[in-house]
Amino acid sequence: MTEEKIVSTTVNREGAEKQQNANLPPNLKPGMVIKVHQKVKETDAKGEIKERIQLFEGVVIACHGGRGANATFTVRKIAEGNIGVEKIIPLYLPNIKVEIVKGHKVRRAKLYYLRNYGKKLKDKKKEKSKKKK
Repeated sequence: MTEEKIVSTTVNREGAEKQQNANLPPNLKPGMVIKVHQKVKETDAKGEIKERIQLFEGVVIACHGGRGANATFTVRKIAEGNIGVEKIIPLYLPNIKVEIVKGHKVRRAKLYYLRNYGKKLKDKKKEKSKKKK
């Protein structure tokens, strides 16, 4: 059996609308492999607040809400072993940066089947075969 972790973050609407006008993230589609750079504030044992950038790389399995203020996308990665980790991230969260690694051609809008099988997407490269007569 594989264990699942689903993490969700929230953002207020006013901040999302300001962020929406400032800079738009790239046009995300299901099947894309992306890196999400997120600023995280942590407190250490002494009580000092430190800020670091946390990287989360995985496959976009769903996009919800279009390009509106409440738009979110779900990213899934396989952590150590067969443990699947998903994050639901607001599209206009002010402390994230999205970087596209590569895209895959998929035939579904929601790739929830990746949860069941734990497989990675196959690279479909279009190769022109040359036939000799």
